[in-house]
Amino acid sequence: MRIERRERQEATILHADLDSFYASVEQRDDPSLRGRPVLVGGGVVLAASYEAKARGVRSPMPGHEARALCPDAVVVRPRFDAYMEASREVFDIFHDTTPVVEGISVDEAFLDVGGLGWISGTPHDIATTIRARVRDEVGLPITVGGARSKFLAKVASAVGKPDGLLIVAPGTELAFLHPLPVRRLWGVGPVTEAKLHDAGVQTVGQLAEMGERSLRAVVGSGAGRHLFALSLAQDPRRVETGKRRSSIGSQRALGRRPKSEADLEATIVAIVERLGKRLRTAERVCRTVVLRLRFDDFTRATRSRTLLEATDRTDLIMASARGLLADAMPIIRERGCTLVGLSLTNLDDHDNIQLTLPFDTDHAEQLDATMDLLRDRFGRDSVTRAVLIGHHHGDDAPMLPD
Repeated sequence: MRIERRERQEATILHADLDSFYASVEQRDDPSLRGRPVLVGGGVVLAASYEAKARGVRSPMPGHEARALCPDAVVVRPRFDAYMEASREVFDIFHDTTPVVEGISVDEAFLDVGGLGWISGTPHDIATTIRARVRDEVGLPITVGGARSKFLAKVASAVGKPDGLLIVAPGTELAFLHPLPVRRLWGVGPVTEAKLHDAGVQTVGQLAEMGERSLRAVVGSGAGRHLFALSLAQDPRRVETGKRRSSIGSQRALGRRPKSEADLEATIVAIVERLGKRLRTAERVCRTVVLRLRFDDFTRATRSRTLLEATDRTDLIMASARGLLADAMPIIRERGCTLVGLSLTNLDDHDNIQLTLPFDTDHAEQLDATMDLLRDRFGRDSVTRAVLIGHHHGDDAPMLPD
């Protein structure tokens, strides 16, 4: 039996997105920063206030480029604990509004408010209430977009920024979407946008008129099918709750100064230490370790290695990450390195590990658990590896639970 999914009659999917989140928290907590251009992060801009964005500053722009565009900008160090606390307060408001909340990052989420009409009013009323509560209870500006699909709700919030509210009424989707530039479509980055411009396509409407067959010839089969569907406002995905990450990762921007092999290895060690703890805290295991590199010419490369068995052990992940770095060192020596990152993919729940008989004495798991407990109690750097003594490898950016 074929089950038809009914199209929503109302724009009951909301996309709520905090405006310039890190910078807004800094301006909230320090009144002297309000109305002034603010940059969070010195070496690389993690966030810029709208006053700085008006001068052309974007993230993740190198700090020296941002300061050249905006010489009077105030540069502040990131305070990730403050950002996480603000995020928790905002998500409490989301969950108090509807039980169907899908977090995308610490500063944005989809909310399904269908069925709340008798309790909370129209989607526009609900979005208005969310914005007022976030402003009054958390002290931050937030933009909310609404539509009958997740894709259009996100586009609406982007168009409605900053500090706005935009609901795309049912039946007006194509009239709203087609005049927009093609870069508004999910999956259109600089490379794809350039290909489309070369083909004479500037707007979403022109892309829709092009037809799927012609579009696939320009951007490829999969991308063409995906973009053509979006150009017709077709996006059947539901707002999902309880969805777990398919990967976890972390990266460090290193700047353009020369880095020794020892510096790069120490950075990898620091990242693995933190990712291993995150993995165990989430009670998950990984099968694949992915090394991500950005070179001095801004090109990127990835290297990956799949383990024989899924694991959450720091020593096994460390050995794999070090091996990937060693394999990549020839190209790093040739092209330099401005960013290094690691991702742990092919995640599974810890309970799904196939247990093995302990023929060999191995205390690595107990060591990891003890290290985690000490860091939880006495701080992240209370116990560390010798290679990391005296080095600061940056803080982890706020993120949703793993």
